[in-house]
Parts: sequence; C-alpha cells; structure tokens
Amino acid sequence: MTPAARPLPKPAPQHPRARALAAFWGLVLRDTRVLRRELVPFVVRTVMNPLFFVFIFTDVMPKIGQGFAATGTNANFATVLVPGLVAIAVLFQGIMAVTLPLSIELSGTHEIEDRLMAPLPVSWVAFEKIFFSVFQCILAAIVVFPMVYFIPATPVYVHVANGWLLAVVIVLSGVASGALGLALGTIVKPQQISLIFAVLLTPIIFLGCVYYPWALLAPVRWLQVLSLANPLVYVSEGLRMALTPRVPHMPAWAFLSALVISAAGFSAWGIAGFKKRVGS
Repeated sequence: MTPAARPLPKPAPQHPRARALAAFWGLVLRDTRVLRRELVPFVVRTVMNPLFFVFIFTDVMPKIGQGFAATGTNANFATVLVPGLVAIAVLFQGIMAVTLPLSIELSGTHEIEDRLMAPLPVSWVAFEKIFFSVFQCILAAIVVFPMVYFIPATPVYVHVANGWLLAVVIVLSGVASGALGLALGTIVKPQQISLIFAVLLTPIIFLGCVYYPWALLAPVRWLQVLSLANPLVYVSEGLRMALTPRVPHMPAWAFLSALVISAAGFSAWGIAGFKKRVGS
C-alpha cells in the first residue's frame, strides 16, 4: 500500500508592498518593450530639431561667413549652444513621453484601465509614468549630445567638471518634465495636444536660455526676471555649469533649488490630476 501523497505546502503570502513593487516593475518592463519597438520614431523625434539647428547655425553659417558670435562670453556660439540643445531634448522628451500617450489612454484606447487593475496604488501608476520618462530623458541626452558636439564647424569646448552634478540635473529635469507631461495629459484632449505644444513650444525655447546664458539678460532686467518662470532656464543653466563651466551660468544652489521645487510641484499637480481623472 503506497503512502498517501502529502499535500504541497502553500506558498507564503506575499507582502503587499513587495507585490506592489513587483507590479510597478512590471509596468516599467511593459513600457520598455513598447519603447524598444518604437525606438526609431523615438530617435527621429528626439534629434530632428537639434540636428537642423546645430547644422545650420554652427556648421553651414560659419562656412558662408554668417556665423554667430557669443558676445559677452569667453566661448564661441557652438559651445554656448551645446547645453541648451541637450536641455531642449531632455525637457521636451520628458513632456512628450507622458502627455500624448496618457491623453490617448484616457480618452481613446482606455488602456489606462488595464494599468489600474495592477495591485498597486493609483498614485504609483501615475508615478511609474514619471519614472519611465526619466529613463527616456537620459536616453535623449545620450542621443543628442554626440550630434551637437561633432557637427559644428567651429571647435566645441566641453568639459564635464562634475559628473554627479550632470547626473543630478538630468534626473531632476526628467522628473520635472515627466510630471509636467502627466499634468498636461490629464487635462488636455488628444485633438488639442498640437495646439498646446504650439503655444508652449516657442516661448519656452526662446526664453529658456538655450542660445545665451541667463546672466547676459541683465541689460533687459524685466525679461531676465520673467524668464525665471521658465523651467527650461534651470535645465539649460544646470547643464551649462556641468558641461561648459567657462561660460557664465547660474550658481548651483539656484538652479538645483528651482529644479527640486519644479519636480516636487509638478509631481504633486500631475499625480493629483491623474487620481481625479481616473476616479471620475
């Protein structure tokens, strides 16, 4: 007579926090797989604006005798431009990585309902989108930097004086831009996305200290003060200090404080808006 089979031991119950972390990581892996499938559109979207700007203004125009001079600095225009173009790529990649997909998920495909079924708090579902946008911002900086460094006809003098500062600025910028994208994605309909970007894009770029250091706006004091409301200013100035320390830039405490406040404020706004939208 064979002995009775022993029942299999029941698996130990998983702690709710561990289960939530596993679900969070699953959402990250899901988004990573989608990004891998759409890597070519991601690269094209990221490099097109910086590519043509740096090609025309720092390669073609100097060769035909129409180059720009970086007045008031001890560096040429190409050197001043490098941190600003990387800043544009980081900020707008973070916004676009969240705003358009989220707006479509909420109003079109309703894919957000699948995410909300994951065993984790609603705020974690929102934060995952910000978290993943940081990864895309880092990737955008990696893609754009070699292009804006090697294309200019005039030498580009870039020196990473502080690698930790560079990493902190990019991460904080990614959090701030992704959180802003989260907020916009919850309040903007898909058909209005192009209008929002058209309204925001031009003033943010031209008043974002991309083509000039913030310190050089001192003769136009009202504009220098007004530009402090632009988050791109702090990204540009932070990258300028990290990549081109010889060019005038804001003190570290100023742009780091502004980036922390922006990241925290936009995150609170975006997560609150997300919870309100999915709960309605």
